[in-house]
This record gives sequence, C-alpha cells and structure tokens, in this order.
Amino acid sequence: MAADLIQRQVAVIAALTTPAAVAAKAATATTPIVFTTIGDPVQIGLVTSLSRPGGNITGVTYLNVEVAPKLLELLHEVIPTATTMAALVNPTNPNADTLSRSLQVAARTLGLQLHVLKASTESDIETAFVTLAELHASGLVIPSDVFIITHEERLAAWALRHGMPAVFQTRSVAAAGGLMSYSGSALDVYRQAGVYTGRILKGEKPADLPVQQATKLELVVNLKAAKALGLAVPLPLLARADEVIE
Repeated sequence: MAADLIQRQVAVIAALTTPAAVAAKAATATTPIVFTTIGDPVQIGLVTSLSRPGGNITGVTYLNVEVAPKLLELLHEVIPTATTMAALVNPTNPNADTLSRSLQVAARTLGLQLHVLKASTESDIETAFVTLAELHASGLVIPSDVFIITHEERLAAWALRHGMPAVFQTRSVAAAGGLMSYSGSALDVYRQAGVYTGRILKGEKPADLPVQQATKLELVVNLKAAKALGLAVPLPLLARADEVIE
C-alpha cells in the first residue's frame, strides 16, 4: 500500500500506526510522512531524535509505552490485595521488550509477581485466558498494539466472561466493557498529526517539525464492568478519572 501511494505521487503520507509508519519510511526517502505511534520513535528507528527528526518524516507519539507501568499501578489500586498480575503483550510489536521490562520493574516496586503472556494470534489470546486461570492472576494489563486494537471488543468480552479485571490503553475498550483505560488522547494525537500534515501541504519540511508528544492523558473507568466483576473502585480513583461510564 505504501509503494502504491508513492507511485501515485501523493504530496504527503499520514501513517497512523507504527507498522504503517515503518512501511512508509521503508518505501520512500523523499515523500513527506507524518506518523502517529504508541512507542518511542527514536527507539524504533523512525527518527534520529525528537527535536530534530531529520529526513522526510515527523509525527506524534502517544507516550503509551512510557505510561504502560501506570496501568499496573491503577489496577493494583482497584485490587490492593492482589499478589499476582499478568500482562498480555504482542511479541511482534517492536516495543514488546521495552513494555515487558518496564512492567516488570513496576511490578517489583508494587510488590507484585507479574507474568508476561504473549499473543500475536487469536488462538494465542484464547490460550492466554486459560493460562491466566492456571496462574491465579488477579488482574490483566493489556498495553496498546495494532493487533490488540483489532481484537479489543472481543478482549473486553473475554475478560468479563472470565471474571478478569483488565486495564487497556484504548478508550473504546473501556466503553465496550473493559474495566479501565489509560493512555494518551487519540483525539489530541490525531489533531496534532492533522496540523502537521496541513503545514507540510503548505510547504514546510518534516525535518523542520519536531516530533510532538501527546499533551493529554485520559483515564476512563467503567463502573458497569466493575460491578459485573464484583469490584468497588476507590473514590479517589474515580475522582481522578476523565470519564466514568455508569
């Protein structure tokens, strides 16, 4: 698809996932690219630095990888007696190792045992939920990922069916029945990407536009899901929420 866009001689490519950004960069060194990504654009090789991206590419990052440990902290706040938690990570995600390490560090800080389960196919997800029961995990952290996003509603349903409190990084999952979500605001990130795309269309160069970071983080709590799971969400946590679904 990226090669097709280059053949069409488009003025700019908006690549709104990490895989799309990687593909677009591999396809052209001249056509301007504006990306959005959940990870560190420098670490995954999209740009040389945030302040000076260089070349033909710039964009916006959600900071979701950086705030992933906060998901575990929020879940522990809801289930303070928990001793064992789990995380579901797509091993093909370029941020997988970083996510796993940062979550393990957060777990040790909270005095928790954390099992990192891997899933890159639908059957992997089904196996993971069976494993969760065997591990006696009290909760599940699911960092954002393109594969995960395509299965988010099913994941929310599975979590409820298995009685598993789960925290995600996409608001739509919380709306679909997940317990909580916490992430950079998608609306904020897409708006910034749109602004950059417009500026490039008016003649500015990607190399001159520093990579932006999400300026707003959103916490969404689903009280319907909490009730179904038999959980009482602490009032201080509800007070910090940007949105409460009742």
